[in-house]
Amino acid sequence: MIATEQSLTRATVARYAIGSLGTGGFSTLPGLVLVYYLTDSLGVAAIVAGIVVTVAKVWDVIIDPVIGARSDRMLAARGSRRPMMLLGAIALPVFFLLTFAVPPGTAPGAAAVWVFVAFVLTATAFSLFQVPYIALPAELASGYDQRTRLLTWRVVVLTAAILLFGAGGPALRSLGGGNSFAGYALMALVAGVVIGVGMVVSAFVAPRGLPGDPPARQSMIATVRSNYAAGVRVLRESQPFRALLLAFLLQGLATGLMLAGANYVATWVLHSEDAVTFLFIALIAPALVVAPLWGVIARRIGKERGFAAASILFGLAALSMVGLLWAPGAWVYAPVAVAGAAYAGMQSLPMAMLPDVISHDARRNGAGRAGTFGGMWTAGETTGMALGATVLSIVLAVSGYVSRSAAAGDASQPSSAVAGIALSFSVVPALIIAASLFPLARYRLRKEDIDDVV
Repeated sequence: MIATEQSLTRATVARYAIGSLGTGGFSTLPGLVLVYYLTDSLGVAAIVAGIVVTVAKVWDVIIDPVIGARSDRMLAARGSRRPMMLLGAIALPVFFLLTFAVPPGTAPGAAAVWVFVAFVLTATAFSLFQVPYIALPAELASGYDQRTRLLTWRVVVLTAAILLFGAGGPALRSLGGGNSFAGYALMALVAGVVIGVGMVVSAFVAPRGLPGDPPARQSMIATVRSNYAAGVRVLRESQPFRALLLAFLLQGLATGLMLAGANYVATWVLHSEDAVTFLFIALIAPALVVAPLWGVIARRIGKERGFAAASILFGLAALSMVGLLWAPGAWVYAPVAVAGAAYAGMQSLPMAMLPDVISHDARRNGAGRAGTFGGMWTAGETTGMALGATVLSIVLAVSGYVSRSAAAGDASQPSSAVAGIALSFSVVPALIIAASLFPLARYRLRKEDIDDVV
């Protein structure tokens, strides 16, 4: 189902945007603290921690296209994607708490398995909400500018959520006892409930239409095969989607790398675990102010040019932080603030471009594939974020990072490990952002192409 020409109400915009309280929280907090929790609280080796997080995210990549296609089938059979979204929203807080509730004294190997299983279940619940949520803009709003408005306010809430969870999560951890069982349990309990509430509220924005004829029943194997075939088909048939997805995937890799490295920068480069809170305030406060401005820029010069400008600005800001190698200090908050302003555009504009891609495909190939696009998009985003944690764990292992457990207290790090942390927060993500500009240059949809569809 693709939206027909209609007025986009404030209530619709608000209810859709509140979902990013959940998606922003889940995307931010595990990316920020999970690898650090494994290495510096549970004593898991850096490379093993990276494998745990990466394999759990690979599971996301496997199931997202399946969930996307099944979301389309649910829409056809029941007239709404809402039941799937509610299931994920209700299940996620329970599994999120379990992820950070490894009993004290658990051996590192057993702790890694515990976190892996619990995080896989959490990620599955998240995908049940996120994949249909990503597909909704094509059904809620019609027209190039309406979708920009819808997605701009979603990103305003998203950036607020990143600030809330990025700064508030470590603060809750400190309130509960710091890098300990009680600290992480308090953080996970409060954060999980807030994430779940945001998702439940937003699930009710999903339109309820008249169900069509139920799809023909298939075996589970045949269903999975057909779902993957549908995902491959949209990649093959939509050149704009391939270009946009690859650019967004690479940028997810860069931002995922920086997100996972923030705790390490705070602890070992800036020598203050509390500095991670100030890093997030510096990142998100400008983004909250600037996010609506990117919508204005998109209307003036086009979403694709605005996206490229935001990406270049972010890459230059990241590159400037290479100075942490020689002069770590509070000056780093200035380039982080510039990166935050750019990050608002890197989130809002591609998300506003995705429903344009879906409506363009619907004109060429027929409607009914929005969930499939959403599944492939979420899989690509998840891949990028997962590989960010993987790259960080490899850098930590190669540079000689020393893991520690909460019971063991502080450990010193070799200078090579500190240098690796600084590079993973500056030069490496800047290079990845530069690489993302090549597929973005191949994105060919323009405003007139989309408004012709409407």
